[in-house]
Amino acid sequence: MIVKGEKTFKRTIENILIIQLGDIGDVVWATPTFKAVKDAYPRAKVAVLLRSGFGSLLTADPSVDKVFEVERYKGTVIEKTRVHWSFIRSLRKEHFDLAFDLRSDDRGAYMAVLSGAPLRVSIIYNAVRWRNRFFTHLADPPPLDKTKTTAAEQSLRVVKAFGIEPADEVPKIYVSKDAADRARRLCLLEGLSEDRWITVNPFSRWRYKEWNDDKWAEIIDWLWGKHRASVVMLGSDDERERSENIARKCHGHVCNLTGMTTLAELAGVLRHSRLHIGVDSAAPHIAAAVGTPTVTIYGPSDWRDWAHGGGKHSIILPDDICVPCGQKGCDGSGNSRCLENLTVDKVKKAIQESLYREGLCLEN
Repeated sequence: MIVKGEKTFKRTIENILIIQLGDIGDVVWATPTFKAVKDAYPRAKVAVLLRSGFGSLLTADPSVDKVFEVERYKGTVIEKTRVHWSFIRSLRKEHFDLAFDLRSDDRGAYMAVLSGAPLRVSIIYNAVRWRNRFFTHLADPPPLDKTKTTAAEQSLRVVKAFGIEPADEVPKIYVSKDAADRARRLCLLEGLSEDRWITVNPFSRWRYKEWNDDKWAEIIDWLWGKHRASVVMLGSDDERERSENIARKCHGHVCNLTGMTTLAELAGVLRHSRLHIGVDSAAPHIAAAVGTPTVTIYGPSDWRDWAHGGGKHSIILPDDICVPCGQKGCDGSGNSRCLENLTVDKVKKAIQESLYREGLCLEN
């Protein structure tokens, strides 16, 4: 339901800004929205505003003409102000006619106004009423039905309210030839056979979503011993030391690319992978969006909010009746007993089923 403005925009639309200042997974799930907007306005230029470091994910996306990355600037107040306003001027030079803010945070609202776009569109957010004044058009869509919708709907409902319908709701990340070639060379230099490796990401931004490192080492050794499948470990630069500790415990062939790839190269590595195994983090979203089957471990977080559908993607849930609790660890401790209780055998079984289902079983 439209609660402010009209459903149609009474203005020629030539330049559009889409603001998505969420995490990497949010960006991946917003790709159907980018395409829907481009399809609705094929002659318009579509720019996307993201958090710093995320832009390379979209450089090959045909629906996105330009990417801006906003940073949290360092230095004195004067220095930060100078750099920030320089960035705002670069936005305003685009002369945006229309801006969509896909989230309900205050930063996106500020950026929508500062972009200079005369038409600013978002979802009403009554918890912070002053934010609603920043927009010329607001929608109040019905609550999401977790049993019927995907995470893509969180972004799509902003544009759907104003008559923009998607061709589909399946996220897609495009990998440029250069990024794909760099990813392949990086893996081949590590002695990987092109058709026998699997990617593993044991890490999440939140430790309460992670599984035990020793158990990951056992899974990696099992993949090598049973399937002769090399494992490529992935993660951020901050997770490099932990990944090295896991790799040292393994006897199989492990290629540790943690912290060694850009997001575009990470997408390339994942596209070449036979299967991606990990926890609730950005990597499974990127893997699914480049067409790679996934097996993802969920614990306290709700898989219904984020899990990818279709027969190619599997989820593993602990047996504890409290799953999902939605808490940041048991009693707010940062540690999740449900994941501590999750057995290696259960994870092996899910991986094995996925390998058979996809015709990827590599047993010796």
